[in-house]
Parts: sequence; C-alpha cells; structure tokens
Amino acid sequence: MINNFHYALLSIIIISLMSFIGVITLVFKRSLLEKLVMVLVSFAAGALLGGAFLHLLPEAIHEGGPVFSMTLAGIILFFVIEIYLYWYHCHAGHIHKHKHKEKTCHIKPMGYLNLIGDGVHNFIDGVIVATAFIVNFELGIITAIAVIFHEIPQELGDFGVLIHSGFSRAKALFFNFISALTAIAGVIVTYLFADSVTNFTSYLIPFAAGGFIYIAMTDLLAELKEESNLKKATLQLFIFLLGITVMWLIKFIFAH
Repeated sequence: MINNFHYALLSIIIISLMSFIGVITLVFKRSLLEKLVMVLVSFAAGALLGGAFLHLLPEAIHEGGPVFSMTLAGIILFFVIEIYLYWYHCHAGHIHKHKHKEKTCHIKPMGYLNLIGDGVHNFIDGVIVATAFIVNFELGIITAIAVIFHEIPQELGDFGVLIHSGFSRAKALFFNFISALTAIAGVIVTYLFADSVTNFTSYLIPFAAGGFIYIAMTDLLAELKEESNLKKATLQLFIFLLGITVMWLIKFIFAH
C-alpha cells in the first residue's frame, strides 16, 4: 500500500499541474483574451453541468446515501455563500451595485464560488484516484488518466470563469492551482481513513454536484443569456453544448 500511496500522490500532483493550463493564454493580447473569455465561460457552463449530471450524480447514486438531499444542500449552501460573498466584497468593501448604476463589484462572487466548488471537486478526484490505487496499480493508472482528460477542459473553463469574474491572469492561475492542491489532501485523507472513505464520498460527491449545478445555472448561464447578438449567442450555445459533449465522451471512453 505504501508504494501505491506514492504512485497515487505522484499521479495527483501531475493532475494538479493541469490547473496551469490557462498559462497558454498569457501569450494572448488582452483584447483577444476578452473575446475568448465568454467562449471559456460557455464551455465551463456545459462542463460543470455535464460533470454534475453525467459523472458526479451517477457516481453518487452508485455509492448510495442521501444523494438528492445532499445535492439540494449543495445548491442551498452555495446560494448562501454567494449572498454573503457579495455582501462582504460589494457592501462592506464600499463597492455598491444597484440596478441602473454603473458601479459593480471588482471581483464577482461567482469566481470565489467556482474556487470553492472546484476545491471540493478536486478533493474528490484525489479520493477517487487514491481509492483506485488501493484496489490495484492498473486501476489506479487508468483512473488517473481518466481524471487528467477530465481536468483539461474543466481547468480551462475554470480559468475563463475566474478571468470573467475579475481576476487578473496571474491571480487566476495562482488561485486555480491552490484550489487544485485539495486533490493532494484527498489522497492523504483516503490513505489515512481508507476504511470509511466510501461513506465519506457518498456525502461529498452529491454536494459537489449541487455546487456545480448552482454555479452553472445561476451565474454562468445567467451571464450568457444576456448576449443580444444572435451570432454570438448561437456560438455560445454551441460551445455550451460542446462542454457537455466532452464530458459525455470522457464518460463513454472511460466507462469501463
């Protein structure tokens, strides 16, 4: 088990480095990046919903436990968090936002919500990879590869959300990486509490799904539906559906 722990840890470190994939945007001019952001936001919305409904919820149902109540709890808690994040950053920070006024938050709460949700999701990835390595080495490698393919589009979308939320590119990369490090904690916790990890994930997985659904539906899609240009709106719809399709392909390819 000790050797497999090292393999699991090495695999999850490599997976965590996928959070830096947004570095490729550093070569883009700011004007081009602004055009790409809504494409990334569209993809992120699809990837989050696809991840929730095609990956997390089916896995949660397979694990058993209070799937729907924990999903609802995730939605409610993320709603509460967003309310207080908005109040703290836009009211206590003396940056007010009212209808028909120009002043808005410098950093939109959806950015912080995305970091929280992705942190929980990355923690679960660490648990899943570590659990697979505990079973056997081959299953661990297959699982790690599947997670990497899942993380590439997910991290690109997350980076786009952070940029759209008001983060600079450097801060978006940094905080996205910090969020990714929770996967390492997932590996360590799994090996420390291997006997009870199944019950633990049966609560975490649907909770993360609820968070993803909330972010996608109330923040990302709400932003996209404000687009008044029909051609741009159609492109965003296509990219949104592409995000869902990619998540379905990942599930189909690595189903066994």
